[in-house]
Amino acid sequence: MAYKKQKKLKISTLNSDVAFRTAYIQGNGATKLSAVIFGFGNIFHKQILRGLLMLALEIAYIYYMVTFGISAIRDFITLGTNTQEEVFNETKQVYEYVKGDNSMLCLLYGVITIFLTFGFVLLLVSSVKSAYDTQKRIELGKKIPAFIDDLSSLKEKNLHKLLLALPVSGIVVFTIVPLAFMILIAFTSYDKNHQPPGNLFDWVGLDNFIAMFQKDGVLSDTFWPILSWTIVWAIFATFTCYILGMLLAIVINREGTRFKSFWRLVFVSSIAIPQFVSLLTMRTIFNTNGPANALLRNIGMIGPTESIPFFTDPTLAKIMIILVNIWIGVPFTMLTTTGILQNIPKELYEAAKVDGANVFVTFFKITLPYMLFITTPTLITTFVGNVNNFNVIYLLTGGGPETLDFYSAGETDLLVTWLYKLTIQNKDYNIGAVIGIIVFIILATLSLLTYRHTGSYKDEEAFQ
Repeated sequence: MAYKKQKKLKISTLNSDVAFRTAYIQGNGATKLSAVIFGFGNIFHKQILRGLLMLALEIAYIYYMVTFGISAIRDFITLGTNTQEEVFNETKQVYEYVKGDNSMLCLLYGVITIFLTFGFVLLLVSSVKSAYDTQKRIELGKKIPAFIDDLSSLKEKNLHKLLLALPVSGIVVFTIVPLAFMILIAFTSYDKNHQPPGNLFDWVGLDNFIAMFQKDGVLSDTFWPILSWTIVWAIFATFTCYILGMLLAIVINREGTRFKSFWRLVFVSSIAIPQFVSLLTMRTIFNTNGPANALLRNIGMIGPTESIPFFTDPTLAKIMIILVNIWIGVPFTMLTTTGILQNIPKELYEAAKVDGANVFVTFFKITLPYMLFITTPTLITTFVGNVNNFNVIYLLTGGGPETLDFYSAGETDLLVTWLYKLTIQNKDYNIGAVIGIIVFIILATLSLLTYRHTGSYKDEEAFQ
């Protein structure tokens, strides 16, 4: 009986995911050697193809490091030492460019090499654990899976690995690597004065972050007002559309409203028009010499030569942006909330009516809590989207009106439009990367804290 329990325990240990430390310490010589010669333990135990595949990947990595990787890491540390120069060729009697280093490529290739090295480490761990698994199978008298068994397991036991291989690879190549590259740019001097290969940039540590938060600095004097306006804009843009859209849906869905489908069609029809068309149309209507100002002149509300600065006065421009966004965003909210309103149990309203609750009590005690419970994740997503709402600001005001008090930014610029100007127009990529990191930290922190304190997270079955 004790033997059977011991054997059962060993089998359960075999089937569990053994840690690398355990596999290496408890492994035999072939298993330990698999940390140096990948796949050695598998080859030693007749798993030839699996072992050769691991060995081939190890050889490929070593070849890459010898031919390119080591120099890539060296250039990653220095970000290049030789600048492109113009040299006079006495033979041809012309000036020629002597090719130099490119700091951007040095940074990119270094990041790629680091990720490949991380993959190499994972392969090392896999080699040792695979050898240990085979070792334990032999000790327990279990069948050693052949390569054909490994392929068959991809259809059943390891199906998730087969299906996730391509998506995970895509995320790493097209998301994580570019993200790491962007983050590292924030710690360099990559700006308009350091454009490789003519002018190399270098590592500057936290200097860019210090400049962003330094008191009375040109960047900090721009960052804090733009951050404040970004938060104000995101709050108004999110909750005005949410509240007005919900009220509109309630009015349309109330029992006394006739032609409900018609009213929904009227408001939803604006969604059929592309957003950029609506924004450019509004910009034209409220321009200095646009139809709105022309109408006001004709009816005598302003002088013949006067114009209301809808988009040229800083305060009025911000108000107009919020109002135009309401016009665009309310129909979307109305559609979302209509479906939720129709799913609120009518028994709740009937019970409230019996208890003598009026319309306002019913709204604040039943409708609004139910709506917030269901739509809180959507509200968080909408808030994040409004912080990064590039289209509305750029197409209506372009970030203007311009001001000399800010560095490459206008009065209505959000952080995202300021980032766009810094990178596309000014080529201050390092400052743009700093802003990108700050925006990510702010949004990630607010989103997590807000969601964790909502009923949607704390009490998932409250309205079930």
